[in-house]
Amino acid sequence: MAEEKKQVPLRLSTKLYSALASWAEDDFRSVNGQIEYLLTECVKQRKKNGKYVGEDIDAPPDIDINQFK
Repeated sequence: MAEEKKQVPLRLSTKLYSALASWAEDDFRSVNGQIEYLLTECVKQRKKNGKYVGEDIDAPPDIDINQFK
């Protein structure tokens, strides 16, 4: 039996969405699949060592939007 998934509304900046979309395309995933994958990996990492992946996890992303044009 497949695991039931919870739908969650999510607001992302245009820059962040573009970066995720590009990354998802590189990994042959949908944007939704990429977000789920990244969140799963972060949870695994936190369970592993009790820390988030990055020390500055709450810092806004520094993304050069021009690289996606």
